[in-house]
Amino acid sequence: MNSPTKSPTQRPGPKPERWGTRVGLVLAVAGNAVGLGNFLRFPAQAAQNGGGAFLIPYLISFLLMGLPLLWVEWAIGRHGGQYGHHASPGMFARMGRGSWLKYVGVFGLFTNLTVAAYYCYIESWTLAYVWHSLIGTFTHTPATTFFPEYLGTTNPSITAVPYEAACWFVGTLALNTWILSRGLVKGIELAAKIGMPMLLLFGVVLAINGLTLGPGDPGVVESPLVGLNFVWMPQTSGLWNPSTWLAAAGQVFFTLSVGMGSIHCYAAYLRERDDIALNATTAGAVNEFVEVVLGSAILIPIATAYLGLNLVQAATAGGSGFDLAFLTLPTLFNQWGAFGPIACAMWFGLLFFAGITSSLAMGQPVVAFLQDEFKARRGAAAGVFGLSTLVLGMMCVILYPGGTFDEFDFWTGTFSLIIFAFAEVIIFGWIFGIEKGWAEINRGADLKLPGFFKYVIKYVTPTFIGVVLLGALIKPSGGWGDALSALLHTGRWPFAPGSVIGKVFHVGETQSWFDPAGQVTRVFVEDLTRVVLITVFVLIALLVRKAWAGKSITHDQQEGPRL
Repeated sequence: MNSPTKSPTQRPGPKPERWGTRVGLVLAVAGNAVGLGNFLRFPAQAAQNGGGAFLIPYLISFLLMGLPLLWVEWAIGRHGGQYGHHASPGMFARMGRGSWLKYVGVFGLFTNLTVAAYYCYIESWTLAYVWHSLIGTFTHTPATTFFPEYLGTTNPSITAVPYEAACWFVGTLALNTWILSRGLVKGIELAAKIGMPMLLLFGVVLAINGLTLGPGDPGVVESPLVGLNFVWMPQTSGLWNPSTWLAAAGQVFFTLSVGMGSIHCYAAYLRERDDIALNATTAGAVNEFVEVVLGSAILIPIATAYLGLNLVQAATAGGSGFDLAFLTLPTLFNQWGAFGPIACAMWFGLLFFAGITSSLAMGQPVVAFLQDEFKARRGAAAGVFGLSTLVLGMMCVILYPGGTFDEFDFWTGTFSLIIFAFAEVIIFGWIFGIEKGWAEINRGADLKLPGFFKYVIKYVTPTFIGVVLLGALIKPSGGWGDALSALLHTGRWPFAPGSVIGKVFHVGETQSWFDPAGQVTRVFVEDLTRVVLITVFVLIALLVRKAWAGKSITHDQQEGPRL
């Protein structure tokens, strides 16, 4: 235990890791936020929710929820880092006197580990597609045939092993683990300095080629500018649709990587007077540029040029963009002649760089927790992350047809993010204290934030997230007005199958655990996955408890002298 009168960072021992350069830091944090969702989920969500009608709620959600959460998470991270904590349990333990606070930080480990399990699997798809693009697979095999066989969804058994997909997943995870083992500067920062410029270069080339398609080009049925205009033209109709607001707020969570614990971790490696206000705002702005400008200028416009806007909207009905990205675009690139395979490789290379800069950010909090609390060497800590992710990820690989992938995505990549974000903004504004928190955000800042954001953080942001949380819990199967009418007339609320309560009770499912032939069903796989996720959460909580066994943090240590 540290002396109450001595800063923890003054202890003898190895020099703490720091970011090498400010550019490297911003690129790494932007790379964390810029992920697959920028190029797949954003355009699909926009198309599903009325294009420009989605844009105004999205931007309002970004200003009132996204940016404040970025500042809060950077402040929590830098504050915790001054005491030698680079993972969320230790950071939250320093934010108040309650011993329970460290368990809120369990979400920051659980979410990163479990999201990485299925996220690295998606990432491996992109790497496999780069290879298959370069060797010309999609010039003679339609992606609509290739992808289901690759995933194993064509096999009648929902527990069959798709061997090629498994091999690419193991290789991708090994690459992530190796980069993490190299450290902050030589690993994560270097990967961001390479990956982010390549991502932007590929994105610009594809956007220019896609937007300049015209009536004289083979296969073009509609101007790509129709698709771009559909996404970019703001409409006020979205302001009156609760479902559009929920979708917009959910996209802000997903795209900024808030509510995960990875931003906290990156910010913990800052020095006390490093500017977090400007860094956080810059990283957020880079993410928004990539998402709103590049993200909307590739997938939807190119698909619109060859399919027409109506078919594109139908193809994005699920809100993920996977079908367009992995089933449709590889075939459409064949229209680009000799440049087609290269363009296809650039598209999936762009997605790969977007993915790996995000998955590295998910691994770092786990590595940092093992280093800080259990004194593990970095290589060993990275190995533990890699092995844990391999075990969980192979569930997503093997049981993908049974729904394990979707369960991971919903419970850890969506619901857990909202829960953690809601808890942290309440703790920051009301337990740590908004005055102290506001001072922490602005300490050393070149960019002085408008004072009214102090009240946004304390009142507006938690209210905003609370409404999003409530909406996720009780989302109705139809319109909100129809649901309210049904409640008044029948006393029942029609929960959507995709709502939290609908998921828990398998609304709309007619199967039991086993089919008449005795084979396990999707319902069994979903319930098994939930048991596994709950078990992982409990195990991480027990690790946190073990790490703090015998420790006590006095009020003086909490306040702690600054460097």
